[in-house]
Amino acid sequence: MSDVRVIIQRDSEREERVVTTGTTAAELFAGERSVIAARVAGELKDLAHEVSDGDTVEAVEISSPDGLAILRHSTAHVMAQAVQELFPEAKLGIGPPVKDGFYYDFDVDKPFHPDDLKAIEKRMQEIQKRGQRFARRVVTDDEAREELADEPYKLELIGLKGSASHDDGADVEVGAGELTIYDNLDAKTGELCWRDLCRGPHLPTTRNIPAFKLMRNAAAYWRGSEKNPMLQRIYGTAWPSKDELKAHLEFLAEAEKRDHRKLGSELDLFSIPEQIGSGLAVFHPKGGIIRRVMEDYSRRKHEEAGYEFVYTPHATKGKLFETSGHLDWYADGMYPPMQLDEGVDYYLKPMNCPMHNLIFDARGRSYRELPLRLFEFGTVYRYEKSGVVHGLTRARGFTQDDAHIYCTREQMAEELDKTLTFVLDLLRDYGLTDFYLELSTKDPEKFVGTDEAWEEATETLRQVAEKQGLPLVPDPGGAAFYGPKISVQTKDAIGRTWQMSTIQLDFNLPERFDLEYTAADGSKTRPVMIHRALFGSIERFFAVMLEHYAGAFPAWLAPVQAVGIPVGDAHVEYLEKFAADAKKQGLRVEVDSSSDRMQKKIRNAQKQKVPFMVIVGDDDMNAGTVSFRYRDGSQKNGILRDEAIAEIVDVVERRVQV
Repeated sequence: MSDVRVIIQRDSEREERVVTTGTTAAELFAGERSVIAARVAGELKDLAHEVSDGDTVEAVEISSPDGLAILRHSTAHVMAQAVQELFPEAKLGIGPPVKDGFYYDFDVDKPFHPDDLKAIEKRMQEIQKRGQRFARRVVTDDEAREELADEPYKLELIGLKGSASHDDGADVEVGAGELTIYDNLDAKTGELCWRDLCRGPHLPTTRNIPAFKLMRNAAAYWRGSEKNPMLQRIYGTAWPSKDELKAHLEFLAEAEKRDHRKLGSELDLFSIPEQIGSGLAVFHPKGGIIRRVMEDYSRRKHEEAGYEFVYTPHATKGKLFETSGHLDWYADGMYPPMQLDEGVDYYLKPMNCPMHNLIFDARGRSYRELPLRLFEFGTVYRYEKSGVVHGLTRARGFTQDDAHIYCTREQMAEELDKTLTFVLDLLRDYGLTDFYLELSTKDPEKFVGTDEAWEEATETLRQVAEKQGLPLVPDPGGAAFYGPKISVQTKDAIGRTWQMSTIQLDFNLPERFDLEYTAADGSKTRPVMIHRALFGSIERFFAVMLEHYAGAFPAWLAPVQAVGIPVGDAHVEYLEKFAADAKKQGLRVEVDSSSDRMQKKIRNAQKQKVPFMVIVGDDDMNAGTVSFRYRDGSQKNGILRDEAIAEIVDVVERRVQV
């Protein structure tokens, strides 16, 4: 036995330790129950890994991002074992960890039933209690093919060794330079219980899985391609403690209540008719009111900030997108062309920017006109795959509040600063307050322009973002092909993160469109272009607001700001006069004159999440007053009619919640 020197790294602290040959990572962290794996020389390893001389070893705790991924992938293996014990004919697909959970794909004769999921979960609990060991074993390609001869999907993955994709999860199985199989071994006898092709690492034993639950099953194409067989996917979640699992399930229940698709139907705001097509929404009158108010307020703020409004068509000749580069870089996201005018290709536009460039270029421009801020509520069309279309948040047709700013190089930093401040202030006006910024940089495989231009643009954006005093998170390789961008990320009322506005700096499109302005010295100079979508899309922003407020919009956005509820028929006329006076003040007020009893009318108004219920009986009518009932059930009585209208107007003008 010889000495082995290793470095134990804990945050910024380094501890040198001398151990004997054959010492495992588990022995380095003996007694630390939260440690479930190790990072050795920068690579994740099982705790059974034997350290070598000179290794730097970091503990991976179960609650860390790496630890959660290992926990969830290990649980996916337990689920797959349970499925094959209950359904021996099931063939294994891929089972990667995903955000907040995991899934595993199976080829089975018929879809799983909810009762099947209950049986699988029960079997998983049994496997978990057995404490089976996860044991890593290196194999050759031929050995793997021999052992997995009855698993056709695994055989396909073996051929991908070293070149597997992260997009379809294949890299969790064959992403390294060697093939490994993980055996689940009986804790007492060491007998093989189950095995799977996998790169690892895994938990030491199944007993290290503290809490899990199966969520649902769905159909999914093998490796995400419509050309491949349809498999059955089971989703699950796993957490470091039962309390965290419980909290997550409660969060999901709250998120389900806030689902904009559900609320959109319940509140009669919008629908996505099958006769029109997936991802193409129609807004109903009440939803139309909310959308119009959002747009009107945005228009007013843009006018105050010096933006000029333009309008562009929904379709264009393909030549325009050849010039812009979209047909080279974005064709998969565009609808197929329509052949018109004797074979000329026309496309539904996926972007507004090429058309705004034509507006800029329609006549000569002077430096005195810059910065020129062009703004449009422009409807665009993007061909999203059916599997990713999701209500209003991922649609095929949507309207961007799109702006393109043309400025000089000298104006660039100040204009970006103004734009980001404008974006954040307007989002705050809609009730969003918790932000961080993301800086997306060049994708080395998918970009146009020079490295120098990209470096200048990226550094300028970085400096502008840092001035806001908000957290700045890097997004390496996440930029569009024409320039880096800042994305505004916000958290909603239940803590979910949404990407909202994007600001992109672009030296490329002005070059491709040969855009010029006349500088002060008379020379022709290329402008800098800033792309900016504030809401991202109105439809998506509408959905975010609907879920953020759980349908209970503040009065300024609510489709009905107040509903009059008469105690009896004799009070209807009085309320109708009140409503007429309120409407003169620009308020949206209705009177429920139906034959329902008063309590039913109150319940109806509560279900519709109306901010103010205006109740009138004999006492109010005789005194020239009304009574308010608020959404939380509290009440204020005997308010003079003019004062009641003034209170609603005040709440609307201040854009506050009641």
